[in-house]
Parts: sequence; C-alpha cells; structure tokens
Amino acid sequence: MICEAIHCPETKTVRFAIYPDGLDGPRIVAHVSDAALRGLCDSPDEDPDLTNTCEAYFDCIEARAVERYRAAPSMPILLGPADLRACALLH
Repeated sequence: MICEAIHCPETKTVRFAIYPDGLDGPRIVAHVSDAALRGLCDSPDEDPDLTNTCEAYFDCIEARAVERYRAAPSMPILLGPADLRACALLH
C-alpha cells in the first residue's frame, strides 16, 4: 500500500491513512508516536525525518494499525513503541 504520512509535531505523532478494505473501502486515519518511530531508527538520538521512517516500515505499521482497527473500529488508533517491536525484528 502507499504510505500517506504527515508529521504532526504538536501531537508528537505521524498521522497516516490505512484502507482496511482496499482502496474502494473507507479511509481510516491512524497515528504512530514519534517515540515508536525513533525506536526503529538506527540512530534514535538524531533528528530523522519520521515520515521516511514510517514509509520504510509501513508494511508492518499498516498491518498493526489494521489489526487495531478490526479489533475496535470506533476507537482511535495510536501505535506506540510496544506495537512496533516486531517491526524492528522483521525489517
């Protein structure tokens, strides 16, 4: 899937879209915390472009977000460091 991401420094998240039912279905907006994305970076103390990090790991991030959406469709989706631990291992 295509990564549509934007960094939101005021909320310390990257906002991105997922399409759980494909492009013909609903567009769901989810968030991943800056801390979670920094945990995936090679040098987390540097100031990386977190939208690029989101894009690099998007297959895993999207899968976790869709999983969260399917479990509770009416709840906001905010992925944190614990959600992305598996992403670091898979990448």
